[in-house]
Amino acid sequence: MGRTSRKRSKLARRVVAACAALLLGGGGLVAVNVYANAGEGTDRPPPQNAAQQVSTISCPDVGNQLPEVPRAARSEVDRRLAELDTQITRAYTRFGRVQDKESVLPPLEEQRRGTIGRIGDVLEQAGDRPESIDSMAPCTLRADDQQPGEQPGQEPGQDQGQGQDQEQGQDQGRGGNGPEAGDFVRIQSVRPNVDRPRNGRNASRGTFTTSCGRNENGKFNPDNVIAAPGVRNGAHHMHDYVGNQATDAFADDDDLAAGRTTCRNQGDKSTYYWPVLRLRNGKDENDAQADGGGKDQNVGEIQTPASVTLKFAGNPVSKVSAMPRFLRVITGDAKAFTNGDANANASWSCTGFENRQLKDKYPICPEGSKVVRTFRFQSCWDGRNTDSANHRTHVAFADPRTGACPQGFRAVPQLVQRIVYDVPPGPGFAVDSFPEQLHKPVTDHGDFINVFDERLMRRVAKCVNAGQRCT
Repeated sequence: MGRTSRKRSKLARRVVAACAALLLGGGGLVAVNVYANAGEGTDRPPPQNAAQQVSTISCPDVGNQLPEVPRAARSEVDRRLAELDTQITRAYTRFGRVQDKESVLPPLEEQRRGTIGRIGDVLEQAGDRPESIDSMAPCTLRADDQQPGEQPGQEPGQDQGQGQDQEQGQDQGRGGNGPEAGDFVRIQSVRPNVDRPRNGRNASRGTFTTSCGRNENGKFNPDNVIAAPGVRNGAHHMHDYVGNQATDAFADDDDLAAGRTTCRNQGDKSTYYWPVLRLRNGKDENDAQADGGGKDQNVGEIQTPASVTLKFAGNPVSKVSAMPRFLRVITGDAKAFTNGDANANASWSCTGFENRQLKDKYPICPEGSKVVRTFRFQSCWDGRNTDSANHRTHVAFADPRTGACPQGFRAVPQLVQRIVYDVPPGPGFAVDSFPEQLHKPVTDHGDFINVFDERLMRRVAKCVNAGQRCT
């Protein structure tokens, strides 16, 4: 991938109103591009009936239901799971073109049934076939404002945006796949909501900060070496990378250990990656015809962060142990819009307002303030595994009230990623996502592979435990 687009300087007052309506066919959403600044409202959307609300495809996430997969079967299972994602992506493309939205479901179910059956066969040969796996082939249609499990037209549930000053308007994304203006909220209208456990007597109070740049060299790809190893375009959206420059779908531990790093401390060859943020201003990036870009309905100019901070912090009630080398951690859920927000973990805010964090809304920041994405990674490790079948169960979050790790887990340094963007205020940006996830902010996620030199990682733990501030 070539260049990285730079933000426009002082675009805060710009209003782009590209009002070319796109009707997605009977039952689809009317999509209008509206880029309003933070000081101006937008027109209310026309009322929609239940049929008009249907806006995407929702399928059971098979990978989340597989906490145990024998190691020998994992590569084949991961490949088949990526195949399911490709099937949904293709079905969603057809969904946007046809009048009868229901018509996309039977062929998708048939494809999924075959792939899920093969996953079941692999697991059966390796040990045990999960009882529920064959029932996960059918998919449904989902309304944009519908909660997982609701039916189109049903009264939607409460979310974080209710009671706040939300933007009103229609679909912001060219191609009609989101986000909506209602996915944005003025940060001044959000009540302070950050509440973290207090440090106890045995707290590890230090921090270790590693400086790895802002992806100024423009390393992008739509792979996900953790969730879909060996699968090109396994993410169906583009990632920013800092740290290890050897990272792609086919990189193994040896490749990462031998790779170059953008980190100032060359003992940190870790991989840090997250979905790119794009300014959806009607201008194409040079991946407009590429996998992960325009082919997967991710459009607009990729924004280079204004700053990226990678900090490892301690635990409020205990000392931390060094992370094992090649530990893999995914935080957040790329499919949280259709899966529900149980695994959602990214936070959105604005500089000067970071005591107000949003999970399911993008912030509209006042002039002079910048957009902030924060990922607080799982900080408890099971003490045995560097990965797990669903890439989640080998790590865990500390208790949000007490800070203690679950029984059987030990505290490790917590990676906190803070990514800042200087973008125009208003609903004119979005993160890349799987197409059917409609670029919702709740789908934001981050990925990390620890490739610290073991000696340096011991220093990280020692620094954190001693209450020092180290770099």
